[in-house]
Amino acid sequence: MISIMTDKITNPKHYKLNGLDIEAIDVIKSVLGKEKFEGYCRGNVIKYILRADSKNGIEDLKKAQVYLNWEIMSKETINESRNKG
Repeated sequence: MISIMTDKITNPKHYKLNGLDIEAIDVIKSVLGKEKFEGYCRGNVIKYILRADSKNGIEDLKKAQVYLNWEIMSKETINESRNKG
């Protein structure tokens, strides 16, 4: 049961592009660029938190967590670059 829930949250099959080993989120990140991608992530965090109690409960909270982690990773990447240079 845990692996099924994890797959639905972190690696849903329906987000893979047909015939390619790439997820839609990777295309979105590439097209939007860093700043807009972070805004996209933040918006999805808000969406999933707000609807959690009336729709998918813990699953939505975990999805919010995934988007929050992506935003954090994006911000950490730029901070690491600044600290090295």
